[in-house]
Amino acid sequence: MTSALPAMTSRVENEKELVLERTFSAPRALVFEAFTTAEHLRQWWGPRGWDITHCTVDLRPGGRWHYCMTCMDQEQGDFYGMESWGLAVYDEIEAPERLVYTDYFSDAGGEVNAEMPSSQTTLTFEEVGEGTRVISRSVYGTEGALKTVMDMGMLQGVTQTWDRLAEHLAAQGG
Repeated sequence: MTSALPAMTSRVENEKELVLERTFSAPRALVFEAFTTAEHLRQWWGPRGWDITHCTVDLRPGGRWHYCMTCMDQEQGDFYGMESWGLAVYDEIEAPERLVYTDYFSDAGGEVNAEMPSSQTTLTFEEVGEGTRVISRSVYGTEGALKTVMDMGMLQGVTQTWDRLAEHLAAQGG
């Protein structure tokens, strides 16, 4: 059933805002939970070949989601064994409709990497028939900051990540 849904779409607005959309075959409450609980995030977050090796979620305004993606796929060459740490600080939570957080690159201790771009991300979860449309709007400080993450392969990574989410939701009966 998931394959019948449209793939993720992306566009850039105002030169520094990345907008992503995809509809998932699962109820809104489950999709929201998949984005906000460590148990779910460990199962799908990250591109193919990357596993979540650390994940903590403190879902409250001012709370933090701290995670590490580790490349476990030897076929990814130089990336094999590489770690990528991330930190999100929640600004607003309106379950199951909306989630707003500031997204950072970080280190293992949860310290923000100020040399890498951050974004203010708003996720909305809209009921569409028996599914859920997720709209992600990530605003970067500058056009150059958005270009940096795009050049790092952001769209390919998010496409694979959201494909993994669709598979995870299907396995949950969603």
